Amino acid sequence: MAKKEVTVEQKLRALYDLQLIDSRVDEIRNVRGELPLEVEDLEDEVAGLNKRLEKLNNDLETIAEGISNRKNLIEEAKALIKKYGEQQKNVRNNREYNSLSKEIEFQELEIQLAEKHIKEHKAQIVQKNEIIDQTKTKLGERNAHLSHKKGELDAILAETEKEEQALISKSEDYQKEIEERLINAYKRIRSNVKNGLAVVPIERGASGGSFFTIPPQVQMEIASRKKIITDEHSGRILVDQELAKEEKEKMNALFAKL
Repeated sequence: MAKKEVTVEQKLRALYDLQLIDSRVDEIRNVRGELPLEVEDLEDEVAGLNKRLEKLNNDLETIAEGISNRKNLIEEAKALIKKYGEQQKNVRNNREYNSLSKEIEFQELEIQLAEKHIKEHKAQIVQKNEIIDQTKTKLGERNAHLSHKKGELDAILAETEKEEQALISKSEDYQKEIEERLINAYKRIRSNVKNGLAVVPIERGASGGSFFTIPPQVQMEIASRKKIITDEHSGRILVDQELAKEEKEKMNALFAKL
């Protein structure tokens, strides 16, 4: 749908109103600061620690199973040694006796090897449990820190989320009333300047936040509100101080109702 014809002054007022709304949203987000990212990082760290604990506990189960298997092997070897010992009592010749002796010797070596592995496994269990204790301590600290940061974020969100959403909605409404060419220019300038100020008033003969003096003739043109003028140094759209004051009062009244 085609937009209704508006004067340059109306365009300037609409642009400055939009700037005031978007700046208010910026302020709210600055209050939150890095908190959302901190919370996200802590959540990732907690998830990582929980995953590590899960793996360590799985490792313990695998090691315990290994010990159980080795113990079973030892019992089986002892049973075979006993069996071969009994068989040696009934051998018919030295060859049979020596063959059984070798079997017994082999089973004794199996027992020694299994006992060595059990000892190694038990050392691994001690080491894993130490790491588990350290991980649990760190996890407890991180969970407490996460809970604290979430509390901070929730408190700020409770105070500001409703206002922020209302402001974003207002920003979208105001954008619909401004021609696309100007909105695109406004957004481009906003993304290129550090503080997000695309529309600024003249303050003490210079554009807001700048030290570059604007020539008197240009100041008069800005005050006449007959055309949209940008600052040659920063590219920002300029409005006169009186217009800025009027719009600030109007928008502050609007903000108070949100």
